Amino acid sequence: MNHLIAPSVLAADFTRLSEEFDMVNNSEADWFHVDVMDGSFVPNISFGFPLIKAMKQMATKPLDVHLMIVNPGQYIEEVREAGAEVITVHFEACTHLHRVIGQIKATGAKAGVALNPHTPVALLEDLIEDIDLVCLMSVNPGFGGQKFIYQTLNKIKKLKEMITVRNAKTLIEIDGGVGLQNAEKILQAGADVLVAGSSVFQAERPTEVISKLKAIGKQTWYV
Repeated sequence: MNHLIAPSVLAADFTRLSEEFDMVNNSEADWFHVDVMDGSFVPNISFGFPLIKAMKQMATKPLDVHLMIVNPGQYIEEVREAGAEVITVHFEACTHLHRVIGQIKATGAKAGVALNPHTPVALLEDLIEDIDLVCLMSVNPGFGGQKFIYQTLNKIKKLKEMITVRNAKTLIEIDGGVGLQNAEKILQAGADVLVAGSSVFQAERPTEVISKLKAIGKQTWYV
């Protein structure tokens, strides 16, 4: 499978959101990554369900909704109804993670689990076959524009090995500090989905950056 690119809406210009969505719709990107923050699980507040519904109307590509919130199980159905096609919850926010994964799948969405930088991938060993996507946070969640934590590369390799051994179909998504300067190393480590925020939306030519991120591997694996 070719890797996927998911521009992070949090880094978009909200004064011209419709134009930003048109740009991504007309680019080689695959998903829109939507960070929902509650000011409790992370020290920031982003957007709620009315805005997600508006985004769904503007998007021609799937919404990959990342819930950085406490008690995410309370909101799964509402997130799905708002338009999410991938719903990711944090391992650290779920007392009964297996139940929440089942809850997500029952809505027809793909179920994702996110891990903060300090959380080892080994904790997902008993669940990996039930998870459609693991989002490894490569920055501390809550703010855009942070630098990539390079220890994440080792976590990707460990997670990839776990997925391969179990013959699971779980995708590995990397979120935080991803750009042209490190995307190739991240993909070589075993990642499948790149979340790119500032590196896309703050670029002079965002669609070119998306195209370059999408092209990595097609040009370099044989070098």
